[in-house]
Amino acid sequence: MNLVVVSNRVTRGKANEPMTGGLAAALLPVVEQSGAIWVGSSGRLRDGPQKERFAEVEALGAGAIAMLDLPAAHYGGFYEGFANSALWPALHSRSDLIRASHGDYLSYCEINAFMARALLRFRNRDTAFWVQDYHFLALGAELRKLGVTEPVGFFLHTPWPARNVMSGVPHHRELVEAMLAYDLIGFQTDEDCENFLAYVGQDLGLSVQDSRVTSRRGGIVGQTRCATFPIGIDAEKFAQAAMRAITHPQVSRLRRSLHGEKLAIGVDRLDYSKGLVNRINAFDLMWTREPALLRNVSLLQIATPSRGGIEAYCNLQNEVARLVSDVNGRHGEVDWTPIRYLNKGFGQAVLAGLYRCAQVGVVTPLHDGMNLVAKEYVAAQNPDDPGVLVLSKFAGAANELDAALVVNPNDVDGMARAIASALSMPLAERRLRYAAMMARLNSHTIHDWFNGFVGALRDARIEKETVEPALPAPAILPRRSAGPALRYY
Repeated sequence: MNLVVVSNRVTRGKANEPMTGGLAAALLPVVEQSGAIWVGSSGRLRDGPQKERFAEVEALGAGAIAMLDLPAAHYGGFYEGFANSALWPALHSRSDLIRASHGDYLSYCEINAFMARALLRFRNRDTAFWVQDYHFLALGAELRKLGVTEPVGFFLHTPWPARNVMSGVPHHRELVEAMLAYDLIGFQTDEDCENFLAYVGQDLGLSVQDSRVTSRRGGIVGQTRCATFPIGIDAEKFAQAAMRAITHPQVSRLRRSLHGEKLAIGVDRLDYSKGLVNRINAFDLMWTREPALLRNVSLLQIATPSRGGIEAYCNLQNEVARLVSDVNGRHGEVDWTPIRYLNKGFGQAVLAGLYRCAQVGVVTPLHDGMNLVAKEYVAAQNPDDPGVLVLSKFAGAANELDAALVVNPNDVDGMARAIASALSMPLAERRLRYAAMMARLNSHTIHDWFNGFVGALRDARIEKETVEPALPAPAILPRRSAGPALRYY
């Protein structure tokens, strides 16, 4: 089976290319080893009428990457508009932040249709398409419109919210109906899968049996299988990278600058879903309540800016910067800064070394699909003297890494106590917790995730039968002229 993987952006995986976990870091190693073709945006935009031309196609290990210039006329409404001002806040249960115009929705549909046409270049009888994430909820339906009958699967890297939250998204019904064109839909957690099945069963009134949704598109009855595929990492490979990174110049400079003090680390995109404000408030409270920790532990917070054209992100950036300045002003000394706050990304080689330097990893999102930073932090630790992971109960990773100190990110007092506990945890307990988490990471790697989904997609086919008389197709997208979830470990 020739596999075509589709995402909004692709990465070449250079060692110094900034990365903070997430989709790109996950897909890179499996594309390199599997021979898949990874298709996505080049990051460049084109003006005026255009064909679906690929700007670049190049080898990536045993696979390849193909990059497409997207139409400038629709990209803003697609990306900063509907995808990240309507879908992203809803998927992270922030219905108060949903903002989108009808024009944004039309642009979202146009980009999905544009990508579908471009993918036909890679279609043959043995092709399967695997679509990644919320940018392309409608891509499967667009491929079906073009006559694609080969397997098409979809994996959602974010959470899927409760029914009442999803119903706050404009055109939510049309989008979910479009998703049912996929043969297989994968989620990070059982809760996400169950939320989706509850929506299609109750809001769309469709039949759901054994995690299969039966739906009708025109005169065709088809089934979509829904299942849980928690994403992993290559823990051993990341551990080796962390060992090598100890001698990296940036890592060496960090170690020398600590002068024996302990370090906590947070690595996130600058996003309201990551819980940065509550995290900083927790450190502030810890230093206020336990002044003995002043000058004995600092926080390295890497917060990579993103989506700067969206008001909610600009407001967050200003709020976090103000808060960091306030905490440093009250607790800092002329020769000591409590929070080292960096608004830039680092390559995986450097990040692995930074994780290994830190006695505490703080991963406290308010809501997250999985959060691979949590897994990378654990994998990077020195087995003889491991650090402690403080992990939000609302990250998908908490379902697997239950040997972490699991916290409620809305409970600032509880987080402050957990961080202090992590700093004073005895070596024997740290080793036990680390061993348990590493065993879990090694039992389900990124390659197991990839093979599990691809195997399920290979077996999944939409079971079709002609329905007479044919009923009108549901209005999935505008015309351009106008049960218990299965778990795969």
